[in-house]
Amino acid sequence: MSSLPRLHALLKRFDRPLADGVFLVLLVALAIATGWLSARHDHYWDWTSGNSNSLSVESRQLLAQLDQPLRITIFAAPEGALGRSIERFLARYVQAHPGLELEFVDPRRFPERARDAQVRVDGQLLIEYHDRRETLARLDEHSLSAAIARLLEDRRPWVAVIEGHGERNIDGDAPGELGRLGHELEAQGFLARPLDLALVSDVPINTHLVVLSQPEIALFPGEVERLIDYLDRGGNLLWLLDPGPLNGLEPLAEQLGLKPLPGVLFDPESLEQGAITPTLAQVHASPTDHPLTTALTQPALFHGARAFAAEHHADWALATPLVSGPRSWNEVGRIEAESYRDEVVGEQAGPLPLLLALTRSDTTGEHEQRVAVIGDGDFMSNAWINRAGNRALAFALIDWLSGARMHPLPPQAPAPAALELDDGRRLLLGAGSLGVIPGLLLGAWLLIQWRRGRRAA
Repeated sequence: MSSLPRLHALLKRFDRPLADGVFLVLLVALAIATGWLSARHDHYWDWTSGNSNSLSVESRQLLAQLDQPLRITIFAAPEGALGRSIERFLARYVQAHPGLELEFVDPRRFPERARDAQVRVDGQLLIEYHDRRETLARLDEHSLSAAIARLLEDRRPWVAVIEGHGERNIDGDAPGELGRLGHELEAQGFLARPLDLALVSDVPINTHLVVLSQPEIALFPGEVERLIDYLDRGGNLLWLLDPGPLNGLEPLAEQLGLKPLPGVLFDPESLEQGAITPTLAQVHASPTDHPLTTALTQPALFHGARAFAAEHHADWALATPLVSGPRSWNEVGRIEAESYRDEVVGEQAGPLPLLLALTRSDTTGEHEQRVAVIGDGDFMSNAWINRAGNRALAFALIDWLSGARMHPLPPQAPAPAALELDDGRRLLLGAGSLGVIPGLLLGAWLLIQWRRGRRAA
């Protein structure tokens, strides 16, 4: 019986080392399992205030459309500060699309490859996809995603924007101009150029789409005939037909068989939804499906729009993808909250067509000519294009009329906010770094010494 206490005492001596050994084995197993799981399932969390370390939804949608590997060559030394910075930035693209192929090339060690890629600055990127290539000297999410969007398309449509008579400017930055749309077109490879019909004998034959907005002064003799000749050749047209006089475009409206209604769209429902004026209407898609409205997840906002009678020239097939609300009408008189519809002066009850989509085929039936006439140009302007469903509608119009695709791009990154400290905050920061933090460390040291002294006693 005496052997049992000795055995118990022997086991008790190994109790602590055995527990430490089991703990060490479990710790090593946990580290190995963690490494294995992290290698197979890569996850990360972006805790920045503006999600600056994560890809936007637009960039992820672009990467999802890639059907072949996207190759990016970075012309920078991989071990340098610039190369490491670029690699950190591209990590978010690799995270979203593991098939992305990255290669670093030091332009000083391989100057022939740098010359072939027309490298001008350190850190320049060469992006290749489907035997197409783009070079990028400025690296941010908007620029890189725009380059990917250009590589997804194999054509660069020419968009001619009529100017010379006070029309909306495709390069303008004023609220009523089309500069933001112009930047989007340029970023995605469209060749958007102003066209003054007084300076040319005809619309260039390589034009895929003509954009016509409301002129402030009448067109010169012969200019509208050039537009009609363009249509007779099978050209596509987007006409932003705002309320007001046609200023010489009457022959074009007659050619298409358009019947613009007088006045401005009035919708009392907009006041009930919080708008400050009844001429600001939320425009919904009509019940019939149409390519122009399939991408609309929100209603478009039209401010001071013109409605149309559902009439057209017999040569064209007509669709009305966007209509006004059922309680709306075309107000001919003064705009007031208490206004009511007066049939005597030609005010018609809604829903009224606000977008006319006209199509016709050539004699072979292989080419479909398309014309869109919309009773509001403000929705595409700088002040309105990013509101509600206006941007999606503008993109759908360009897609449908030009035959090419526009991809939603992430917005330009705002400049980082500057950290500005007033005198009180500077004093608090200085006192904290020079007094509070050292004081806490000293207090912790004194507490440790006091506890050790008590144990020794």
